[in-house]
Amino acid sequence: MWWDLLIAIGVGLAAAWLALLIALLLIRPKGALLGEAIRLLPDLLRLLRRLATDKTLPRGVRVRLGLLMVYLAMPIDLIPDFLPVIGYADDAIIVAFVLRSVVRKAGIEAVRAHWPGTDDGFTALSRLAGLQKAERTPRSDAGGREQGPG
Repeated sequence: MWWDLLIAIGVGLAAAWLALLIALLLIRPKGALLGEAIRLLPDLLRLLRRLATDKTLPRGVRVRLGLLMVYLAMPIDLIPDFLPVIGYADDAIIVAFVLRSVVRKAGIEAVRAHWPGTDDGFTALSRLAGLQKAERTPRSDAGGREQGPG
């Protein structure tokens, strides 16, 4: 009786993992998009940290960002990172979903204000994450003056 239950749970988990793997293979970033995602990683990590520590953002947004950073730091993923290409696709998809959630709650302006990289990098991030209003808008510094590119 117990063995049957354990086998059924194991088969169910394996089937769910396989379904997730197939879904990630179908929607993974392809070609140049994957290269852009890898190039943006350092700026993206700084962005997540800045957003998570911004006390002006709603608490729910900061909690989501904190949980995302914990997930990214965990050595165990939905899809192991040692698998070529697909190993990092689950991380990229989860980051995109969280960033979309942040934009819905806090607005694209909050994400733009904390972006540490270039304008082109922000445009690429917006395209990769499917953020709304991905147009290039100049940032302003603390004194309200517009900054130039980069």
